[in-house]
Amino acid sequence: MTAPTELTGTAVLTRLILRRERVRILIWIIAVPLLVLLTATSVKGLYPTQHDLDVAAEASQDNAAAIAFNGPAQGLDTLGGEVAFQVGTLGLVMVALMSTFMTGRQTRAEEEAGRAELIRSLPVGRHANATATLLIVAGMNAMVGALVTLGLIGLDLPVTGSVVFGLSYCALGLVFAGITSLLAQVSENTRVVHGSAGAVLGAAFVLRAVGDIGDGTVSWFSPIGWVQKTRPFAGERFWPLLLVAVGAVAAVAATHALSDRRDLGAGLVPPRPGRPRAAPALGSPLGLALRLQRGSLIAWSCGVFLAGVAYGWVAVDVEDFVADNEAMEDLITGYGGADLTEAYLSQSLLVVALLGAGYAVQSALRLHGEESGLRAEPVLATPVSRGRWVASHLTVALAGSVVVLTSAGLGTGLAYGLTSGELDQVPRLLGAALAYTPALWLLAGLVIALFGLAPRAVTTAWAALAVCFVIGLLAQALDLPGWVRDVSPFEHVPHLPAADPALTAPVLLLTITAVLITAGLVGFRQRDLG
Repeated sequence: MTAPTELTGTAVLTRLILRRERVRILIWIIAVPLLVLLTATSVKGLYPTQHDLDVAAEASQDNAAAIAFNGPAQGLDTLGGEVAFQVGTLGLVMVALMSTFMTGRQTRAEEEAGRAELIRSLPVGRHANATATLLIVAGMNAMVGALVTLGLIGLDLPVTGSVVFGLSYCALGLVFAGITSLLAQVSENTRVVHGSAGAVLGAAFVLRAVGDIGDGTVSWFSPIGWVQKTRPFAGERFWPLLLVAVGAVAAVAATHALSDRRDLGAGLVPPRPGRPRAAPALGSPLGLALRLQRGSLIAWSCGVFLAGVAYGWVAVDVEDFVADNEAMEDLITGYGGADLTEAYLSQSLLVVALLGAGYAVQSALRLHGEESGLRAEPVLATPVSRGRWVASHLTVALAGSVVVLTSAGLGTGLAYGLTSGELDQVPRLLGAALAYTPALWLLAGLVIALFGLAPRAVTTAWAALAVCFVIGLLAQALDLPGWVRDVSPFEHVPHLPAADPALTAPVLLLTITAVLITAGLVGFRQRDLG
């Protein structure tokens, strides 16, 4: 009989993860390439001639806000370069998040839930689970890179640039898989691991943005900067991928080394002792829910605020950016109003509202996380009713959505007000952002309905948000029929400030939200916990 090693059972655990996470893996593998290919298709329609590409390149070349948000201005006079500019950084962030969430879920979350200890009681090596996880995540990144490459080649973009673009996605995903697995050795809390990896991603984004606005030197301190130094569709070079490979291998090696120095379930950094006495607010379900979700609320608010700043900063130059491109002008003015700047601001607020909807879905899904993590039972064992417990997290989701939209409106309004010299635009754009409140509340209500009636399908709320993204961002470019657009609640909200205010549709959305929440509460009261 072969003696067990530290990798014994890796193949079995790999099959187990594939079987258990097959739906989530499939969604990620499809979603990221789909985003890239839909954007590439849209770009082809917006810039049908070389003249259009030249005008767009000239407008973006010295636009610091656009470069900070999209990436380095390289090869913008080509269709491939414009595709890489429009979707490159966003897609890279999505790939990094995919690797972060999947790696954290299969490593630290398994230990925190106690399942890793059960598996380790069998003849399974110490590093088998981490290795199986990295193999799965590496395979996911390889599939994403391959699909992106084949899709871009299918759109008649240059083969070499398409290959480099796909490799950059795969490479960054591998780096963040290694970073997350390394952070999973440090903390024993899954949320801290994900938050720390998110902080690393945020720092990488900021360093890349600062470097690209400057002379490019600072970008070399960012993994995102590394992969963008491959210059897809702009004189490709493969050697920066060596930095990525070294970084990923170093992170994995450090993970294995640190794993040998800690106990199963524990982190290298012990948790900080709590206060001798809990805050009085924690004695209520609402206070506890707010305490559990305050970190994500702050993070989402800061994120949409910065996104709003980026969009608002560009608004004063949008007419120069569009110039003689009738396709781009038609796309922007399709959001309502005859004024191009007003239409652009409406489109920008729609985008940041869609981003903010991620908070509404995540916050409402916290109920499912508390239940599946067996933390709901101790709370409900006290004199706290099911309805009151659900209402506490729902209140945080609904009120937090307003806070997030307020941050988005303030960011857009302040940036546009400062650049245009019209600070009276701040309250106007703040109100325009808050107009999307019914749409965010409806998505939160959908989560509650699924949580109460079909808890196994509750995570499909993310798919609903993805559909809203596709409709909101690409409906005009893809010329989607009206019945498809009507699926998204964001299409029933007046696109202020370009459109005229209206109350009928928002009231209808709020009514549907109330029905969904009521159905979810009734269903939760009647089903078994867990």
